[in-house]
Amino acid sequence: MFNQDMYKLGSHRSVIRELFEFGKKRMAEVGADKVYDFSLGNPNVPAPECVRQAILELTQRPDSTSLHGYTSAQGDAAVRKAVADSINRRFGAGVSPDAIYMTCGAAASLTITLNALNEGNDEFILLAPYFPEYSVFVTAAGGKPVVVPFDKTDFSPDLAAFEKAITHATKAVVVNSPNNPSGTVYSEKTLLAMCDILRGKEAEFGHPIVLIADEPYRELVYGDVEVPYLMNLYDDTIVCYSYSKSLSLPGERIGYIALSPNLADVGGVYAAVCGAGRALGYVCAPNLFQQVVAKCVDALPDIAAYKRNRDLIYNALTETGYECVRPDGAFYLFVKALEPDANAFADRAKNLGLLIVPGDDFGAKGYVRISYCVNYDMIKRSLPAFRELKESYAD
Repeated sequence: MFNQDMYKLGSHRSVIRELFEFGKKRMAEVGADKVYDFSLGNPNVPAPECVRQAILELTQRPDSTSLHGYTSAQGDAAVRKAVADSINRRFGAGVSPDAIYMTCGAAASLTITLNALNEGNDEFILLAPYFPEYSVFVTAAGGKPVVVPFDKTDFSPDLAAFEKAITHATKAVVVNSPNNPSGTVYSEKTLLAMCDILRGKEAEFGHPIVLIADEPYRELVYGDVEVPYLMNLYDDTIVCYSYSKSLSLPGERIGYIALSPNLADVGGVYAAVCGAGRALGYVCAPNLFQQVVAKCVDALPDIAAYKRNRDLIYNALTETGYECVRPDGAFYLFVKALEPDANAFADRAKNLGLLIVPGDDFGAKGYVRISYCVNYDMIKRSLPAFRELKESYAD
């Protein structure tokens, strides 16, 4: 009667969503002030002012009805030019507007790209810790996820394991930096080493291996930390981007796919991207927010609130005795659980109102993710519960 694989996905939400739904139910039972929800990466910083101004300007135009009509399937031509121009101003990558495909957010960018690339059970390398839906997306596209472990000192990829994982069947590597769930920003040294390995493997196996750069957190970095632009390091690169985090627009579902001008058979790959979007039913990205993006294409998020949150929770937890690596980007803290079973640890935290995500589905057993894009006051109120949780393991 129905697809059993889809039934499994639909009847059991992701661990993040399950925790979020539990939190809503628990708040109704005991009060919102007694639940500290660190589950979702849902930005609490308002969108930049240019977003509000763009919406007002666009919707008050005499011809505003056109904002609710279709655009070309790959996106409005003027919007794609604005996006390409912004990429080229910032990174000098030489991207053509005809290599930009506007999407319904990062999930669409990734699923379209994976379906465009997979030729039948190709292997796609995921660098742990990784966003759990990557595995779902790869499998649904007909590919095989291959997980590479991480260096526990800084959550960067284990390069020896990375090189070993690449086989003749490897089609692509998904790179997410700044990283969800760890907040780690991969250094240029690490990325250059990965690119050298990939170029060697391309020569060995005689076919391109694509780097898929998943970059929704690119602008969320602290201090002087830089996020290298992968197109400038490796020819066979596809960037999957979303404005969900940079412009605080997760519910509006707007992003893009950008193909490097040096990508092998870039024209053929772009046609496959367009075909995958068609096959998956993505007629076009939301027209109104395509136009908003064009007006706010160079806007940057207000990092100060996220940094304030990061400093509060990182300093408080490390002073309490928790082990975690200080994140340089995104808005997540990846913390070592106080027992080997992170699920049991997260369940114990639930009893104190702390909703933290166990790391098993991120490819990192023994860790939990704390999403600190929340109200600063909630973090402050949660700290006694974190101390109590730590003390409960002292016996």
